[in-house]
Amino acid sequence: MRAPIIFKPFGLKHSQLFGSGVKLFRYLTTTTVPQDYDLVVIGGGSGGLACAKEAAGYGAKVAVLDFVTPSPHGTVWGLGGTCVNVGCIPKKLMHQAALLGKDLKDASAFGWNVKAKEVQLNWDQLVMAVTNHVGSLNWGHRITLRDKQVTYLNASGTLLDRHTILARDKKDTETVVRAQTVVLATGGRPRYPSVPGAELAITSDDLFRLRRPPGRTLCVGGSYVSLECAGFLTGLGFDTTVLLRSIPLRGFDQQMAGLVVSGMEKLGTRVLRGSEPLRLERADGGGVRVVLTPGGGHQTPPEVYDTVLLAVGRDPDTARLGLDRVGVEIHQKTGKIITRDDRTSVDNIYAIGDTVQNAPELTPVAIQAGRLLASRLFGGAQLHMDYSGVPTTVFTPFEYSCVGLSEEQARSQLDEIEVYHAFYRPLEYAVPNRDCSSCYIKAVCERAAPQKVLGLHFIGPNAGEVMQGFSVAMRSGLTVESLRQSVGIHPTCAEEVVKLNITKRSGLDPTVTGC
Repeated sequence: MRAPIIFKPFGLKHSQLFGSGVKLFRYLTTTTVPQDYDLVVIGGGSGGLACAKEAAGYGAKVAVLDFVTPSPHGTVWGLGGTCVNVGCIPKKLMHQAALLGKDLKDASAFGWNVKAKEVQLNWDQLVMAVTNHVGSLNWGHRITLRDKQVTYLNASGTLLDRHTILARDKKDTETVVRAQTVVLATGGRPRYPSVPGAELAITSDDLFRLRRPPGRTLCVGGSYVSLECAGFLTGLGFDTTVLLRSIPLRGFDQQMAGLVVSGMEKLGTRVLRGSEPLRLERADGGGVRVVLTPGGGHQTPPEVYDTVLLAVGRDPDTARLGLDRVGVEIHQKTGKIITRDDRTSVDNIYAIGDTVQNAPELTPVAIQAGRLLASRLFGGAQLHMDYSGVPTTVFTPFEYSCVGLSEEQARSQLDEIEVYHAFYRPLEYAVPNRDCSSCYIKAVCERAAPQKVLGLHFIGPNAGEVMQGFSVAMRSGLTVESLRQSVGIHPTCAEEVVKLNITKRSGLDPTVTGC
């Protein structure tokens, strides 16, 4: 890059140059000559990084702007976005820690001389292990960008016009970059409800770096974030309560969601239904007193928690992008960016990932969309992202994985469906006599032959590992007949999927017995 050149326009006022909104254009008196790029990606999460690296592979000159606004509690993190820093990766690691704790307690049933009272968690060590792994991923992303000759600016990006971006770092140093094409990939951040005292609570942005053990914890919300955090906190030995205002896992199959929650309750998570926080107060002697709205026709007395975790949804992190200035259309209710084949209402500006209206908020979706977009922009490809049939997993203690339609969706779209289902017992649960009442499989199908599978749902150990292969089969037109012609791998949980043979409509007991 050329050396910075400071310049100032002579004899003109800012208002003469730009009209209204002049404060946003002070950069002309303080910054460098703009650097030109083929592509500027605003947002250094999984989707943005995938898009940038793919574009660089085609020879494009690329820059990535990434800046993390500290959470209200001051938590910040490195390059890689939500998934790497405060989402999928630390969540799965803490989920694994909780599973190990359960395995250790069950080990004596398999002959191991393990005393339950000796199984204790060191929270500081766990947080350090998770933080160190996340840090290695942050560094790896930096190295990869460097190796691919992608310019990385640890700065926020604001659109000044359709080709010009003002980058501002944490020291308020401003740099201007210009791009032929802009991709918006800033992801989302946790939503804070309008409740007095909400500042006393934390979100998932803070939990994975919490310097003290969370202690008695209230997880507010029925989202997958709330349930996953509540699940591993219970498994780690903390007294944990989930507060459900309405239904759990909105958008997921509700029979499966009910089994997930009931399984959590049997493992020790307390669930309060029908209420939401009215206010949060600092309690005498520490902690947070939570006053709830009346629920189920009665008032729940206020309770004090060491930690209150808000997990009531996420909002797109787009406020600082200057979308209205350049005419990028957003959804009036959600604030998300409206796109068609990833293109916004401004023809050289695209959006991918969690900022996009109607796109699944999932890391692999953002990565795939980013790669395909870069291939079309710079590689001459024609393939577009297919947002249908995307598999996902909720990493609660009883893991729930699914792909395709829920039973509710299928019934609303088709006159006749067939649902095959089974309750089963994982072999791993037999010797320690673990509760398996939530281990359940459901295939939602067309009733007419060849009974195409429209949705597949699985609760049980390693649910995501099981579902990944079946999701490929779903994309290839999986039918009940093809399931029946498949030979199971014995003894596994996955084989119970290919053995499905009892329909809900039959009224027969779907409990699997024998091999």
